[in-house]
Amino acid sequence: MNNERKTTGGFKYALLLLVLTMVVGLAACGKQSADNGTAGSASPAASTAPQSSAKKTQYPLKVTDATGKEFTFEKAPGKIVSVSPAETEALFAIGLGDIIVGVSDFDDYPAEAKTKPKMGGITQPNQESVIASGADIVFTGVSMKKESVEKLRAMGINVFKVEPKTLDDVMKNIQLYGQITDHQEQAEKVVAKMKEDRQKVTDAVKTVAADKKKKVYIEFSPGWTVGKGEFMDELITLAGGVNVASDITGWKQISEEKIIQQNPDVILFAKGVVDDKTKKSLEELIRGRSGWNEINAVKNNQVIGLDQNTLTRPGPRLTEGLLQMAKAIYPDLVK
Repeated sequence: MNNERKTTGGFKYALLLLVLTMVVGLAACGKQSADNGTAGSASPAASTAPQSSAKKTQYPLKVTDATGKEFTFEKAPGKIVSVSPAETEALFAIGLGDIIVGVSDFDDYPAEAKTKPKMGGITQPNQESVIASGADIVFTGVSMKKESVEKLRAMGINVFKVEPKTLDDVMKNIQLYGQITDHQEQAEKVVAKMKEDRQKVTDAVKTVAADKKKKVYIEFSPGWTVGKGEFMDELITLAGGVNVASDITGWKQISEEKIIQQNPDVILFAKGVVDDKTKKSLEELIRGRSGWNEINAVKNNQVIGLDQNTLTRPGPRLTEGLLQMAKAIYPDLVK
């Protein structure tokens, strides 16, 4: 999925944890539908009670998370912990900063998040800290495996997990947080802005003919790219590009020779990421690889860095990352 993963050990460690988690253990937890009310990999959960026209949540509210666990909220949570940078951003964006009593060690946006008590890592938070926080609910995202979620639940910690795979999933999860916390109107405003961003991009690139679309390679951590089935691959498509790694699924280590063969027109990378072994930036690694000087993107100086957080975190700023991506691929079309 994502702060979730600044430029050296901290971000790299968090991002690699996210990637490795998804590579070895991430499985779709079942698509959500309006009929069954599951959350995470598709539509957000539906309430069993009718909603008023004023977008006020009617309690008790029953929803199901990405692990298939059903939750019943008798009232809006009074204390929230988030151990996912993307979820933290979403919760702050809909006006819940005052009731957030803990965040992960990697949560750095908005600035207020840095002042909140730290609850440990994004794959395995500090159990004692979470319990001591007295949180009514703990939100987690793509980085935490279901097994880790169940261990926390066994200790009496109320963990709600989401598993967004697409931009629509991200927006629906934000709406779900608004529903759970009775902040639906605030959530709708955030989602409306995200939809505007997406529309701006798709309108700008809709004139690009299928055979004229630029081939794009993206690298967000040294030697790692993304294939089909993940939100970052979808962003490339929405931005009018063709992901040269779309023949693979999920988050994968690259074949340097294969990227040369694919010959991308544009190479995008996460700015600020530094390789622990070589101490080189992603751009230095990309430009210095054997044979990559023959790739069109390198020859034409189309190796472009994007903000690492808006690119990798499936939260409310993801469409800002989409806009940045589209401008990098088609600077003459997207302003």
